[in-house]
Amino acid sequence: MTALFALATSLLWGLADFGGGLLTRRTPALTVVVVSQTIAVVVLGALVVATGGWSEAGPQLWYAVAAGAVGPVAMLAFYKALALGPMGVVSPLGSLGVVVPVSVGLLLGDRPGVLQFAGIGVAVAGVVLAGGPELRGAPVRRQAVLLTLVAAFGFGAVMALISEASTTLTGLFLALFVQRVTNVAVGGAALYASVKRGGRALSEDGGIRVVVGALPALAFVGLADVAANGTYALAAQHGPVTVAAVLASLYPVVTALAARGVLKERLRAVQAAGAGLALVGTVLLAAG
Repeated sequence: MTALFALATSLLWGLADFGGGLLTRRTPALTVVVVSQTIAVVVLGALVVATGGWSEAGPQLWYAVAAGAVGPVAMLAFYKALALGPMGVVSPLGSLGVVVPVSVGLLLGDRPGVLQFAGIGVAVAGVVLAGGPELRGAPVRRQAVLLTLVAAFGFGAVMALISEASTTLTGLFLALFVQRVTNVAVGGAALYASVKRGGRALSEDGGIRVVVGALPALAFVGLADVAANGTYALAAQHGPVTVAAVLASLYPVVTALAARGVLKERLRAVQAAGAGLALVGTVLLAAG
């Protein structure tokens, strides 16, 4: 079950990243974060009411609050990086955040088997290579890499925090709701501050019409991201956090393939090799 939930996480996160990256090319990244997460809040609020999730409230929800505070910073940095650089390069570098939950898992006592340790190494190497890392080049590329590394640490922290925020399914709905409310509060405050400093909340060509027209895509991004957090939490509860985190971090391969299929971004030989190694690592982790 750990492998199944974690792979579902990688699929959902990969598609959410692809959609978010496309949206930020026409709409400011903070607006994408706030609107997509607001839609998620509405849906999760309905789920909490329907399942009686309020009864699961407790001190562990502070983990969800912390995850919600870190999340917008990571998402904003990542969406800006995606808007600056090719998705097939930026997204895999973002998966370096897997170091955070893997380290936490090891500190808490996770001891993967030999095959799983090998799978972790192969999968992480494959994900990095799948980006065909290009650290030299124009200033825009260097800025994209820096933003991606900031996002990677944030994503890793969110993974570690959300896995500690609940122990039951109804509690998970409540934890995700609290996380997203915090996301909207932090992101909304940042958007307000940005506008006060002269920044834009809407695109120059189309304004509010662009946001309204993109609502289905924004809803998909927000709900896919929520679902990914949920499946990751379930994966971490059903097995070693180290295994769940690495398998969940294969999402850049999904983003790169989506960019290849939709945007016709060409994969270099090193990227194709990296995708293959990521697949081999997945098999080793599942077999272990």
